[in-house]
Amino acid sequence: MNNRLFNVSNDMKRISTKKYPSIGCCGIDCGLCPTHHSTAKSKCPGCDGLDFYQKHPSCSIITCCVKKKGFEVCSDCEEFPCLKIKDWDKVDSFVSHKNSLLNLKFIQKNGIAKYFKQQHEKREILEQMLEEFNEGRSRSFFCLAVSLLPVIILEEALKRSTEIVKKEKIGSDDLKSKSKILKDILNDLAKKENISLKLRKSIK
Repeated sequence: MNNRLFNVSNDMKRISTKKYPSIGCCGIDCGLCPTHHSTAKSKCPGCDGLDFYQKHPSCSIITCCVKKKGFEVCSDCEEFPCLKIKDWDKVDSFVSHKNSLLNLKFIQKNGIAKYFKQQHEKREILEQMLEEFNEGRSRSFFCLAVSLLPVIILEEALKRSTEIVKKEKIGSDDLKSKSKILKDILNDLAKKENISLKLRKSIK
């Protein structure tokens, strides 16, 4: 990937060393984030991606990890997990933080290329959900589900949903019905795995 120039005041001449914008340096799955899959002008390019600072508030973690130390992710640092990130997985924002530290530990042990490959599998599943089952109001839910559930469960949910749509002869343009079917199945499968498909807003 070609180096990119930062597009913000004091960083105009700074070169970005980050190669994987879809993987947040904090461990968040930026490639599975609803703002990354938005069609609006505010679409996020991913962690430290092109025009990131024109669309996203400044990030102290990127400043520390990427700008100051030149790392790809926080787990590249010998201080990981530092005070800035040690509780990062406890509360969510508009995207899930639940697996962030687990993701970083996986990268630390197995390498970022292997993690990127796994994330790519999930991105393909998410893109299918958004294209075939999103009625315009379910993007955030599908992004959350894909972020939290294993690939095998996501594939099972898509398979079941497709079978029901075919059996009940639901039209391809009836996205409202198709969306409900997939969401119900995802919630059911998640419940069996004791996984909540809701963002955590506070530590309670």
